[in-house]
Amino acid sequence: MERNITVAIDTMSGDFGPAVVVPAALRSVEKNPFASLILVGDELELKNLLKGQHCPRISIVHAPDVVRMDDRPSHALRKKQDSSMAVALGLVRDGEAHACVSAGNTGALMLLARSILKTHPGVDRPAIVKKIPSPSNRCYVLDLGANVDCTAEHLYQFALMGSALVEAVENTSEPRIALLNVGEEDIKGNEQVRLASRMLAECEMLNYIGYVEGGDIFKTIADVVVCDGFVGNVALKSGEGVVELLLKVVKGAFERNWYSKCVGYLALPILGRLQAIFDPARHNGASLIGLQATVVKSHGNATERGFYTAINQALFEAQRGVPEMINARLDELI
Repeated sequence: MERNITVAIDTMSGDFGPAVVVPAALRSVEKNPFASLILVGDELELKNLLKGQHCPRISIVHAPDVVRMDDRPSHALRKKQDSSMAVALGLVRDGEAHACVSAGNTGALMLLARSILKTHPGVDRPAIVKKIPSPSNRCYVLDLGANVDCTAEHLYQFALMGSALVEAVENTSEPRIALLNVGEEDIKGNEQVRLASRMLAECEMLNYIGYVEGGDIFKTIADVVVCDGFVGNVALKSGEGVVELLLKVVKGAFERNWYSKCVGYLALPILGRLQAIFDPARHNGASLIGLQATVVKSHGNATERGFYTAINQALFEAQRGVPEMINARLDELI
């Protein structure tokens, strides 16, 4: 039976703020009868956007400040405890919400979540993880931008967390773990990656399969691909750009003349499936794992549909108790 879940939403962050978040929130409570949402941000603006809407499971908590996308994370941690991001995380800490969703500054979200919610005792830094479209639809990549300077120990911890996540979410044992590298040979990579590889190879509780290259992320080679946040974010954004370009080129090719338009019409079902697989709104939302509660990072420029997807992800993880399952598994591994 589904238990009632409350999600605190940072409405003011991201590129579009409440104009996108409020419609997504309304849709979420309409589709999920077990969900309640707390909108955190400018109370007057949020009330104006909700005016005339019947929303008994949506409440508002005022936050006078905002973490800007160009704010330094350390500045947000020191000076912006009254921001919508920090207040939303505080609601989770205080037990008023089970999860938090934000489209804001990634580094600030990581630092604030680490400070407010705390990490598992064996984890130095939370990591951002996301499922990447692949034939098996089960390749998780971390870190995707929360930590740009990582030691071998951090990469090792990411592997532990990624393995625990896949076991919890996918109900699979011994997920295949790989390190992202510039080649598959043992001599390739920087010192941190090679040292992390040795540490993972010596861990008998992990199914470590070695190195993979960038193109392997989209294949069925590994269930979890580990890298530092700088490399992971570049790989993710590059992949998104290639998909966007490919779909645009294909669409243009089918609109060139009457013959190509006829062929394109016949190919519409196939193109529709491809677009669904790679649709950024369908895949929006990355989990910040290693924390004591659910935090989901939405893409900063997410549409209403994309933000709705991120809310649903937070509801699923909180409903399933994913952070608790990950932490229980980490207790065994660390």
